[in-house]
Parts: sequence; structure tokens; C-alpha cells
Amino acid sequence: MNERISWPARTTAWIGQNGEALLIGLAVAAGLVIVMLVLRSIGQRVRNRDPNCSTWRSVIGHVLAKTTVLFMIIAALDTVASYVEPPPLISRTIGVAFIIAFALQGAVWARELALGAIGRAAGDEDEHGISNARSVIRVLVSVAVFALALVVILDNLGVNVTGLIAGLGIGGIAIGLAAQGIFADLFAALSILFDKPFKRGDTIRYDNSTGTVERIGLKTTRLRSITGEQLIMANTKLLEREIHNLAEASARRMTLIFAVASDTPADKLQRTPGVARESVATIKSCKPVRCVATGIGAGATAFELVYDDRTLDNNRVAENRSAILIDLIERLRGEQVEIVRASDAAPPLAPF
Repeated sequence: MNERISWPARTTAWIGQNGEALLIGLAVAAGLVIVMLVLRSIGQRVRNRDPNCSTWRSVIGHVLAKTTVLFMIIAALDTVASYVEPPPLISRTIGVAFIIAFALQGAVWARELALGAIGRAAGDEDEHGISNARSVIRVLVSVAVFALALVVILDNLGVNVTGLIAGLGIGGIAIGLAAQGIFADLFAALSILFDKPFKRGDTIRYDNSTGTVERIGLKTTRLRSITGEQLIMANTKLLEREIHNLAEASARRMTLIFAVASDTPADKLQRTPGVARESVATIKSCKPVRCVATGIGAGATAFELVYDDRTLDNNRVAENRSAILIDLIERLRGEQVEIVRASDAAPPLAPF
């Protein structure tokens, strides 16, 4: 009975001895909690305004919004304990609780920071495959950071974690070897996500294929060929090739080959490049680069017309090319210049 009664007496005596330090510790702890609550509130507002993490400010907001009340309480208790001298059992309990809470909270912050950075890189990308990649990354990052948090907790509790770290390392190597194909596709999707060599809607060319990107998936990228069929290419294989992103070009350089009869008078041959440039000038988005004679044959003189088209839409580029060709035919006929098939001037031609 005396021992039970002594606890309130001991507590009262302890408060009397540490009253001033206790008040200071409580004030500092209250201020710390208030600051963390304010930061979390700011983070929640930033997160609600920009859920996709388009800026680093939003990324930090997502991190702050994940601060838990439990961590705030334990951090406040640890702050108070640093100003006073609580009984050894209570001091040890608060210390262990703070280690666990800080490790877990740090893991949550690290996870949100990594995912926020990925979200910032993705921008407004809503591809289903990229969403899948981000979901897989979320699982991998969560496993990694919480495994690290577990190691930190056990190490601070006095547990020998050498064997655990070695086991995790061996297990990670085994999983990596078994799923290297999956991870290769995942990292290829991440390369497209971060480096942005192309995005959905861009027209790209690789090898002998040209198409518009329709979908960027976790494993493959799907394109719509200019001839209508769908092209499916593995991300890992696609990134190994030299990719020409036509959507990022300032203009398309187009080449048009035509030929006129070899008996055309010299003065009309000299006017032909000028006539060709006039045909190009009829299209506002097109600018002539050069028009030169490239060779002669038994029945024809071949010309090469090169111009830049600032229009990047494939259909519009084709329409402009057709309009230039038709206008050129009309102008040459007006000049009484006979047009022959370019193929007639091809094999027998001798270069200038």
C-alpha cells in the first residue's frame, strides 16, 4: 500500500524539482507541434491545388502533408524529456518511441519525395502505362524505404543488423536476376518519363518506320504509321535506336524531283529554278532552299527542288507538296516546257 501511495508523492516531488525546466520543455514542445501543424496545413493546401506535383513547391507540399500527428506527439514528448530528467524507464521508453516514430516518418517523407519527383517529371501525362509504372515504383520505393527504416530501428535498439543487411542484399540480387526483363522494361519506361525523348502525339522516325505516338506503355510504345497500321515497339529496343522526333523540328525539309525534256532551250532551262521557287512561294508555310539541275539523260534533264515546310502535320505537309507540284506543272506548261517522267532521267543520268 505504501508503495502505491508513494507514486503520487514521487511525481509531485519530481514536478517540484523540475518545474521550471518542465514549463520550458512544454513551451518548446508546444511551439514545435504548432510549427509542424502549420507546415502540414500549408502542405495540404498546396497538394490540393496541384495533385500532380508539377513544381518542386508541390513536391515539398506533398511531403509536408504526410506528417502524422503521432510523430508530432512523440517528438513533443522527446523535446520535453530533453529539458528535464524523467525516470530511466520513462526516458528509455520515450527514446525508443522517438526512434521508431522518426524512422517511420522519415520513410514516409522519403517515399513522398521520390514519388513527387516522379510526378513532377511526368507532368500531366495520363498514359495508362505510365500510371502503371508509377504504381510499381510506389511499391518498390515503399519496400526500400521501410526496409531501411526497419534496419535503422533495429540498429538503434541494439540488434546486430549485419546478417539482416546481408540477407536483404542477397535477396535483392536474386529478385533482380529473376526479374531483370521486367526491370529493364520498367527502367526504359522511366527513361521515357524523365528524359522525354518523345511524348504522346509526337511523330517520330526510327530505322525505316515513321509514326505518331499513340500510347506509351510500361513495356511497349504504340505508334500509328503514316500508312495506317499500328506499330508496336518494345521500349528497351526503341531507346536503343536513333530516334528522330519530327514534332520537335522547326520545319520539314522536303525534296521534290522533276524532269523536263532534254531539248528544252537553254534560256528556259535557266528560268526553270526560278519558276520552281515561285511555286514554293505560293504556300505561306513553305520557303525555297534551292532548285538545281542534278543530271541529264537521253531524253530528260532532272531538277531537284528543296524547300522547308514549317507545317509539322503530316497530312498538311502532303497537301502542300501536292499544291506546289500542281502549281509547278501549270507554270512550266505556261513556259511551254515539256515535263517528262523523272524515271526517264534516272538510270542514264550522269551527275554534274
